[in-house]
Amino acid sequence: MTPALFSVSYAGYWGQHRLSVGDFLRKAAALGYPAVEIGGKRPHLSPLDYRDDESLAELKATAQKLGVEIATIAGYTDFTSGRQSAEVPFVEMQVRYVFSGYFTPEANFQTDWARCVEALRECAAMTADYGVVLGLQNHHDVGLTAESLEELLIDVGHPNLKLMFDPWSIALTGGDLYETARRMAPRMVQTTLADYVRLPRFHYRPELVNYERQEPEAVRAVPLGEGFIDLDSFFRGLREGGFDGYVAYEMCSPLRGGGGEVNLDDAARRSLRRIRELIGESQ
Repeated sequence: MTPALFSVSYAGYWGQHRLSVGDFLRKAAALGYPAVEIGGKRPHLSPLDYRDDESLAELKATAQKLGVEIATIAGYTDFTSGRQSAEVPFVEMQVRYVFSGYFTPEANFQTDWARCVEALRECAAMTADYGVVLGLQNHHDVGLTAESLEELLIDVGHPNLKLMFDPWSIALTGGDLYETARRMAPRMVQTTLADYVRLPRFHYRPELVNYERQEPEAVRAVPLGEGFIDLDSFFRGLREGGFDGYVAYEMCSPLRGGGGEVNLDDAARRSLRRIRELIGESQ
């Protein structure tokens, strides 16, 4: 397995320190990551900004000079969006990105599912033409669990669609990390890791002079190994299932300690050490 750092960690979306894509590559190399995942949108690898071979070649040369492999380009889609504007070709506009989609009202379950299947099949065929593997992350509602993700793969039915199966959504929804990892491992090309602590929420009820528990509870990101996600069980399942792809770390939400560069760097270093432990690599 190969550790990687996801550029979303230094994209500034949640108020954290923001780096250009070139500076991010230099940061990853300085932190000791052998590979990276780059977000396919601004401020990093947006198709609007990298439209020619020259700009892409320059980025590739920078990575090679630093000894950092560009393992993955992250896509961002919601194939079930746009119901209120049927005349706008939302799916066609998103085919270059790629998650699945969020569910709209329950009455649309089957049509939402079918829309994702058709779009993913087209994306898989298109990327295969370029010799690129298409990876699907269990991030959006459609295909979130191991069971539904397997069904989605069956319905898409294209050999170029692989999995970027992550533990966080499984842990948050109460799934068995060992069993799901072992089950998904043969189809995986990458997993992306984050860790969290749980923050129970309560609302004060003055008429009862008491507090009412709110659901769901909130979570806050922490370095790998400091939260509730059982990464040891997840990686035991990955090893038994034969996974040998990329293991990316991301800081994709507010992080304990804030979004300053020093805190981000510290979390990235500590998390890389934890990844190396999990994959059985010497420090």
